[in-house]
Amino acid sequence: MPIERRELGKTGRQLSAVGFGSIAVRDESPEFAADLVAEAMDRGINYFDVAPSYGDAEVKLGPALEPYRSDVFLACKTTERDAAGARRELEQSLINLQTDHLDLYQIHAVTTMEDVEAVFSAGGALETFLDAREKGQTEFIGFSAHSEEPAIAMLDRFAFDSVLFPLNYVAWHQGKFGPKLVKRVKESGAGLLALKSLAKRKWEEGEERIWSKCWYKPVENLEEAEHALGFTLSIPVTAAVTPGHAELVRLACDAAERINEYGFEPPAYSEMPQMEPVFS
Repeated sequence: MPIERRELGKTGRQLSAVGFGSIAVRDESPEFAADLVAEAMDRGINYFDVAPSYGDAEVKLGPALEPYRSDVFLACKTTERDAAGARRELEQSLINLQTDHLDLYQIHAVTTMEDVEAVFSAGGALETFLDAREKGQTEFIGFSAHSEEPAIAMLDRFAFDSVLFPLNYVAWHQGKFGPKLVKRVKESGAGLLALKSLAKRKWEEGEERIWSKCWYKPVENLEEAEHALGFTLSIPVTAAVTPGHAELVRLACDAAERINEYGFEPPAYSEMPQMEPVFS
């Protein structure tokens, strides 16, 4: 069965439950990027996530996505906290991605309360986001975060359209990382997008990092992927962004198709494959 589509918050837009993490095309050839994007489209993915901090991913994604641009939901980000820096990155991202607009522009990697203050200060990044929305350079405004307190503070200050956050069953159960944020997102009406759903554990010191574009060790078989992705989608979120390798994009698609075909009832945590905390 095809990958399920879900509505993103109050936007009225339907996104594939698996989002394409564009780190997968970083440092790859243009031909590789074009083939992988075409494969993702064939499998039903319509949500693509990228950022300037992902090396040359924007440059590779832009041409690969060009034939499908009107059919996809394109999300980009900036780590800049001031208006001038955010404007500079936005303009370059539009050039790299060969488009005149984004569907979603996000304040990237909000981690501290200092980040929050900077974004909302006079001359802060939010000014560029509002201007970009007014000019039609982005339809929606969101943010990504890696800490619950700053993420909740962001939602308390502005009506964001979406939140991108690590939602992983190991961290949820062992670290209690995510429940507070999910509750606040539901109250706000924003759409909820997931990072790190296929994270298994931290890399061990000295361990060979087979997946060089992942800062954590991901799940590597369909059973684990179904448990991990199924949990994240049951929270529920609109979509989970894939880790940064083509093989893991395919694995996420396989898991999502199985979940859509057979349904998914999250098992008791004790019944899940043994994994270790990825976040604190």
